[in-house]
Amino acid sequence: MGSIYTLPAARLCILLVSGFMIGLSKTAVPGLGTLAVTLSAMALPARASTGIVLVMLICGDVFAVAYYRRNAVWTHLLRLFPYAIAGIIIGYVLLGKIDDSQLRPAIGLIILCMLALNYWWKKQDTEKINIPSRWWFAAFMGLIAGTTTMLANAAGPIMIIYLLAMGLPKKEFIGTGAWYFFLANLFKVPFSANLGLINTSSLKINVMTLPAIALGAVLGIVILKKIPERAFNIIVQILTAAAALKLLF
Repeated sequence: MGSIYTLPAARLCILLVSGFMIGLSKTAVPGLGTLAVTLSAMALPARASTGIVLVMLICGDVFAVAYYRRNAVWTHLLRLFPYAIAGIIIGYVLLGKIDDSQLRPAIGLIILCMLALNYWWKKQDTEKINIPSRWWFAAFMGLIAGTTTMLANAAGPIMIIYLLAMGLPKKEFIGTGAWYFFLANLFKVPFSANLGLINTSSLKINVMTLPAIALGAVLGIVILKKIPERAFNIIVQILTAAAALKLLF
């Protein structure tokens, strides 16, 4: 196993916690996904973490798609995907030109911007805000989502805003998002592999995190209705912001 993938016990524990959070985020608490991405970037060099987290996310996506497989609204997905694919390609080009010392603070900055955007949205009266649903809105959101997901696996808040703008009921909201991330993350795999971010060493770490991801996903399904969402999301966002700031400095 390559040296950057040789983990002391403490860092492996952080990745296991991240895996558990990813599983839980896919079936119950979406806000945990951003915190998991940030923690993983603290446990490993930033570039290496993006490949490992990508495979972890795909494992979590499998649970989400299986659970919400019949709830996707494909009209919205098909309109978004061409622009998201373009954004992923842009992120791939950028990722190939920046080193770890540049990517680490970039991930922190992207996550802070996504948190700020999510916070702004939640503070608005969504019934009074007319968010456009024309093609250029899907183009704009798709490009941003694709670029940020390739660079930092941090497109969650962007997708939340897009799906809210579509006015989807709860199950369709979750199901559409689940299919989007599953397909987008699969599309990213060849690009990450080409950059050396997914390799034999990284996949060995992914195998170790799989039980934690599965546990989080199953637990999320069980406790979804029992989570005090408002208080929990506030705590998660505070912890995520603190972790993102750690990446910046």
